[in-house]
Formats: sequence, structure tokens, C-alpha cells
Amino acid sequence: MNFRRFFLTVGYSGLSPKAPGTVGSFVSLILGVFLLDFLHSSSLFLLSLLITVIAIKQIDIYEKEIGIHDSSEIVIDELAGVWIALSICGINSENIFILAPLAFIFFRIFDIWKPSIIGKIDKDVKGGLGVMGDDVIAGIFAGICTAGVWQLIESLILL
Repeated sequence: MNFRRFFLTVGYSGLSPKAPGTVGSFVSLILGVFLLDFLHSSSLFLLSLLITVIAIKQIDIYEKEIGIHDSSEIVIDELAGVWIALSICGINSENIFILAPLAFIFFRIFDIWKPSIIGKIDKDVKGGLGVMGDDVIAGIFAGICTAGVWQLIESLILL
């Protein structure tokens, strides 16, 4: 088994013939929610950063092997983005069924739309740093938006 490809494709989920980024994001969401049963959200955040640092180097090596920049099968960047969104949105056992789908949706919106700095990183930064960088920022945006929507929902419930 090629461990690098297994890692970069998040258990081969990135090999999905249709929407590999969405499939990789969904698999990452399930893994992240599962890990939150055992880890504090700050630990999930730190794990996301560790995976990002490892992935940058592994993507650089893999891109040289296959000769393609930002291949659609590489979805480890989606894992980092989704986990970052989950770790900063305020998710807990009481709101998980609302915040997990919201974080997923916001992340996919930012990952596909690529507004502002996300698109600039995607376009201008090469190699593993570029592949990972735009999704890390998309995850931060998604986490902030998810937290904001949750605050709005909570305030409306209290009215």
C-alpha cells in the first residue's frame, strides 16, 4: 500500500469518481466528529495544524511523482479545513447535529467559491503550501460563520 497516497486521499476517499472534494470533506467531517468524542476541540485544532505541516511536504513529493499540481484526488486539505471549522465553531454534544452540518456547508461554500484571500492563495501560492493554505483559511472562515450562525440561533431562541 502506498501510505502517502492513502494519507493524501484521506483513506482513498479522494478517488471518488464524482465530487472527490465533497466526498473527502464528508469523510473528514465524520472522522472529526468521531474524534471530538475523545479530544477537546483545541486538540482537534492542533491535530489539524500538525496534519497540515506534514501534508505540505507530502504534497510536494507527490506532485513531483505524478506531475500534477493540486490533483483532485488530494483531499487532505479538505480534512484540515473541516477539522479547523469544527474546532473553532463551538461544537459540543448538545449542538453537534446542527453545527457539524453547518460547518460542512460553510466549508464547502468557501472552498468552492474561494472569496478574498482564499482565492488569492489558491491562485498564487504553489506546491503543498498553496494546496493546504486555501483550505485552512476556508476552514477558519467556515468556523467563524458557523459560530456566528449558532450565536444568532441561540439569541433567537432566548427571545
